Amino acid sequence: MPKLYQNWKDYPMRNWRWKNFSPQEMACKGTGRLMLDPVAMDALQALRDRLGRPLIITSAYRSPEHNRNVGGARASKHMEGIAFDIRQDNHDPAQFIEAAKAVGFRGIGTYPRSGFIHVDTRLAAFQWGDPFPPSANGLAAQPPREPETLAENPRAQVAGGIGIGSGAIALADQASREGGILDRLQEPTTLIIVVAAVAAWLFWSEWKGRRQ
Repeated sequence: MPKLYQNWKDYPMRNWRWKNFSPQEMACKGTGRLMLDPVAMDALQALRDRLGRPLIITSAYRSPEHNRNVGGARASKHMEGIAFDIRQDNHDPAQFIEAAKAVGFRGIGTYPRSGFIHVDTRLAAFQWGDPFPPSANGLAAQPPREPETLAENPRAQVAGGIGIGSGAIALADQASREGGILDRLQEPTTLIIVVAAVAAWLFWSEWKGRRQ
């Protein structure tokens, strides 16, 4: 049964059995809290052993408030401590997915523009997202590292949390595809639109949070 620790430092290290990971890696990036599901952690360690390469975890457990702040799905598996977002810089995405399924991960989400794959141990198998483009060496392309935002794919959202926030992200994605997001953001019109969209989304998120 998962247990919530108010800080990752409170976890009793004598009970830690996942040799390639640490409590700090698994903790909420917004609050430092830690919730672990031993079954999910065993699958994560098995995935690491099977692939024989480091797994770069960008998001594991998320507290409800941090999940809201990053635009996660309302029922995100990250809040249950059974989900992990893993960078693909040093992996072949196709082999990674095959290995993830083999060790017991049933939720698989692919995010090629952000360069990571989401895996979780939900009960029913579910897969979403876009395929990673092929590369000459079999490894995933390395897009610019982005902040943790909208970690759940908009297509996987059941309701809410998409509108303005994902509109700004979509604009950024389009800008990056058309010739480099940094160059595009230097254009006054693009910058104004992005800033306005982000501000509107933050206002909407705050208003929504107060109503719940």
